[in-house]
Amino acid sequence: MKFTMSVAMTPLDQLTELARTAEECGFASIALPDSLFYSEKVSAEYPYTPDGSRMWNADTPWVDPLIATAAMGAVTSRLRFYTSVLKLGPRNPVLLARQLSSVAAMTGDRFGLGLGLGWAPEEFEWCGAPYAKRGARVDEMIEIIRLILGGGMVEYHGKFFDFDKLQISPAPAKPMPLYVGGHTEPALKRAARVGDGWASAMMKLSELRETIDRLGELRASYDRADVPFEIQAVCIDRFGVDGYREQAEVGVTDAIVVPWIFDGHGFDAPLEAKLDSVRKFAADVIEKV
Repeated sequence: MKFTMSVAMTPLDQLTELARTAEECGFASIALPDSLFYSEKVSAEYPYTPDGSRMWNADTPWVDPLIATAAMGAVTSRLRFYTSVLKLGPRNPVLLARQLSSVAAMTGDRFGLGLGLGWAPEEFEWCGAPYAKRGARVDEMIEIIRLILGGGMVEYHGKFFDFDKLQISPAPAKPMPLYVGGHTEPALKRAARVGDGWASAMMKLSELRETIDRLGELRASYDRADVPFEIQAVCIDRFGVDGYREQAEVGVTDAIVVPWIFDGHGFDAPLEAKLDSVRKFAADVIEKV
């Protein structure tokens, strides 16, 4: 099992030092969240809290995850980065492919794209993208991103997107992994059909077990059962050495954690407190698991 440190809602001036320390302590990756903006009113419920409310407010710090990756990549050499997850639906796939190719070049291909549709209609509409038929649009976007990042002169003629031959350079030196997030059946099917892995939001172990089993069934139905596939999990009821071993037993390959939360520190805790928690988690868990 690998361990990934989430830096969701972390003050921006802490990111580079947290990345350095995570690399020193044996973390495999940093997981970066995505939020385009905070709308005063939102016309849909947030899908990953019991009451549908957002876990942050208008003043919570968010940085564009691709820019944050470039900054943290500059002070590390082995640590990987991935979005968990980037809201694909409101974005333009050609422009995003340009940004992704740049991040790959700046980090030595240490970046993976975790992606989801996006849940807030305002993020789509105010960025010029339709909320309707978002699933079908995202399917085309995934095809376009993979096509462009594969390098060379390419063209695409689909139902939602259409362009003649173009090339973005430099293309990544190796394929960028795409991890699909979401708990719904369409999301799981998308992950099984085209993803290099699946990313969970907060789930209990029993829910993870059921979902991982379902992903196995779906991958087999798409004749992809033998293709390498990551399971990136945020498990909320199994911790410590034994807890992470239980996660591994049900199929989790990458545990996403926030070390300072285990020590009672909030997202806005001082940097030194967080660094101490990162080192403690590495000694107490990573080295033993």
